[in-house]
Amino acid sequence: MIVMEVAAAQSVRRWLRRRARRRRWRHEASRFRSRPLSLRGWLGVWIFVVSATVVMAGLYVSTAETPTEQSRIMLARLGMIPVLAQRPPHRDDYDRAAFGMPWTDQADVVNGHNGCDTRNDILARDLTDIRTGPTSGCAHAVISGELRSPYTGGFVAFRRGRNSAAIQIDHIVPLSFAWDMGANNWSATQRANLANDPANLVAVDGTSNMDKSDQEPGRWMPPAKAFHCQYATQFVAVLDAYRLYLDVPSRDVLARVLHGCFRSRG
Repeated sequence: MIVMEVAAAQSVRRWLRRRARRRRWRHEASRFRSRPLSLRGWLGVWIFVVSATVVMAGLYVSTAETPTEQSRIMLARLGMIPVLAQRPPHRDDYDRAAFGMPWTDQADVVNGHNGCDTRNDILARDLTDIRTGPTSGCAHAVISGELRSPYTGGFVAFRRGRNSAAIQIDHIVPLSFAWDMGANNWSATQRANLANDPANLVAVDGTSNMDKSDQEPGRWMPPAKAFHCQYATQFVAVLDAYRLYLDVPSRDVLARVLHGCFRSRG
């Protein structure tokens, strides 16, 4: 495990150096409009981020694995996640505040304690054509940009203040679902980490986020089927890292998706 943690730390440092170079390039090329990432391109970036991120929660995924191998690995890990026949009736004691202040920077995850709130971190990671500027809570907050929502494939423009709600940050494993599946017994620190872990977060169009609400995969999957493999991979990775339970209907959906992922690529 120590070897894997060292390898992951090195991956994070390499990723941060590359990100710094990308930021300098964006600054020089800001007068040109770049082509937004395709879903396939976004998928590649997201897999790398996951590899560097979820080690903070105790999970290491090798960046050397191909997408097909990743699907096989996640399918194996899915088989080790404890399951319940159904998602229990929603607990009346759920409170979003139990997961800490929304988008706090004070979480022990990648990009935590970096001087910017989690929402800004995810917007900077997932949006293209971004323009940044200082705000009271972040020296380089995202002021504007564009997103190709992975949930629909549609493009959404973002401008701070005017239409901020058009782009929302979704918890892939919903916090309410996590509460029902074991997080109610966690420490406040563990819950804050889950709520702000980049491995469990993705910028999406507001409509899709509202449609999903707190539904698990047994009841909801992204409308864009091209994103199903990555969504299933993320869902399983987070459950495995944070030792959460899963309901049987969702397990079956995730297993079917992951089987299809490596069959279609193999």
